[in-house]
Amino acid sequence: MKILVTPPVTERQKKVLTDAAKDAEFIFCRKQDVTETILRDVDIILGNLQSASQLAWTKKLKWIQLNNAGTEGYCEPGILPENAVLCNATGAYGLAISEHMIGCLFELRKKLQHYYKNQLEHNWKSEGFVDVIQGSTVLVIGLGDIGGAFAGKMKALGCKTIGIRRRNLTQKPDCVDRLCGMQQLDELLPEADVVALSLPGNAATRHVLSRERIAAMKKTAVVINVGRGSAIDTQALCDALYEGRLAGAALDVTDPEPLPPEHPLWDAPGALITPHISGGYSLPETLEQIVGLFAENLLRYEKGQPLCNQIDLQTGYVKG
Repeated sequence: MKILVTPPVTERQKKVLTDAAKDAEFIFCRKQDVTETILRDVDIILGNLQSASQLAWTKKLKWIQLNNAGTEGYCEPGILPENAVLCNATGAYGLAISEHMIGCLFELRKKLQHYYKNQLEHNWKSEGFVDVIQGSTVLVIGLGDIGGAFAGKMKALGCKTIGIRRRNLTQKPDCVDRLCGMQQLDELLPEADVVALSLPGNAATRHVLSRERIAAMKKTAVVINVGRGSAIDTQALCDALYEGRLAGAALDVTDPEPLPPEHPLWDAPGALITPHISGGYSLPETLEQIVGLFAENLLRYEKGQPLCNQIDLQTGYVKG
């Protein structure tokens, strides 16, 4: 059995994987260096490819485990070889991305970006009033690992937390005070001080924050997006920021992405933009958790047990 591993694992992490499948042949190769020759003979892929279309080169693939939570491109009809299983890395990113979200929120609410600019200009200047976070109403759209971790941290800070998800609405997690479905979004937006999105990119999530919904939000509200840029109408968000109809937006993802240098969103008042780095491997613990998940699933595969994080190809979400 041949196993291709594309993330930048360390020597110690390589041993964790090889110990989990002692009889397998491992190929450690960064995704940008993967060739048709390599893919032709692999049985398992641990990690993303440069493009999902490269799966057409595989002849023996039985299972691919992505190194991220998003599954865009891999669920399209005909992309995955027949009978091959798709899994993702849900559970590995909650820590890193939720902390990034909190950092961005504090920067916007406490005007830290203005004080950093003043520091660069050697300008000892007060920026006036700041906003309190404790007591805020935080609406989390997408209550998976990332959204749940963020909601739990905000609740610990004394906020009222409301979660929105598409299923399991009778099983409210402790991280939220209230659990709702997407059909309640329009009634919830006007009461939110913080709207946080951690949604995958697909037709159902495109422009969840539409122009009409952005217009329904408080002028003092802040938007945080760490899922996919397509979840927000970018032009509508730009207009709201420039016209003072939103207090700010922390965006680790944008539409388009990368954001072109000339795009007006860069200079929008209250915009805080990072280049899709809240997840990835910026935090070493994230890769450690991904390798742990890979190893667990290798052991399960060897024993013929159900794999963790198996994806429903119809929805793009983890089954269950």
